[in-house]
Amino acid sequence: MSGKKAAKVPRAVYETELLRLQTELVKLQEWVRAEGARLVVVFEGRDAAGKGGTIKRVTEHLNPRVARIAALPTPTERQRTQWYFQRYVEHLPAAGEIVLFDRSWYNRAGVEHVMGFCTKEEHQLFLRQCPIFERMLVEDGILLRKYWFSVSDGEQQERFRRRLEDPLRRWKLSPMDLESLTRWEAYSRAKDEMMVHTDISEAPWNVVESDDKRRARLNMIAHLLGSVPYHEVPPPVLELPERPESTGYERPPRDLRTYVPDHAASL
Repeated sequence: MSGKKAAKVPRAVYETELLRLQTELVKLQEWVRAEGARLVVVFEGRDAAGKGGTIKRVTEHLNPRVARIAALPTPTERQRTQWYFQRYVEHLPAAGEIVLFDRSWYNRAGVEHVMGFCTKEEHQLFLRQCPIFERMLVEDGILLRKYWFSVSDGEQQERFRRRLEDPLRRWKLSPMDLESLTRWEAYSRAKDEMMVHTDISEAPWNVVESDDKRRARLNMIAHLLGSVPYHEVPPPVLELPERPESTGYERPPRDLRTYVPDHAASL
């Protein structure tokens, strides 16, 4: 980050604006469903850059049947023999769907390249094919948005430290995550090269400065909403029906069922 560091967004301001933006995300979702649009949002960045937390806020109030997260595991042996983009194509949206990629095909430009999980030839082939692949998606009508979450080295290290000390977040760390600290410059060079080849007019990269997680979430969601020409879709008119008169049904005795113990009563 350059220039004067912005002040942290106060929690009350953050929560009020986040709720407003999430309300707009619901409107966006209904527009996607009504129009049969296909929206793909790619989240990339260094480990602990804030991608997962932002995705959680984006999807918090959305319908999981409309908006789903694609977080692909390590490829299988069979997938390793496929065209590199093939397993990602399987997760692209159909009409009326939103897919958020928590890391994406850009693994090859980042961790696979830096950690030596692909050959130099495979890496160069990816850089040539990726712009073509993404132009094909856009040409076919998919709305493609790409976000790079940029975190400073000091902030990343502090987030790693907090994860190590927090039993609820310890699972987020792997030996490979920690090794990324020792390869900061290698990841920086890989990111720069990736940007040169894949920051195309049809699908440009949008950089989110994420040392302040609250600010990053608000900025990313606001940008996404501003980049899609959605409009509010009137909801169907629904009325709560009157409960019908009883026809004599009687609930079975409670002792015929196994109930969860009342743990809360012991608190």
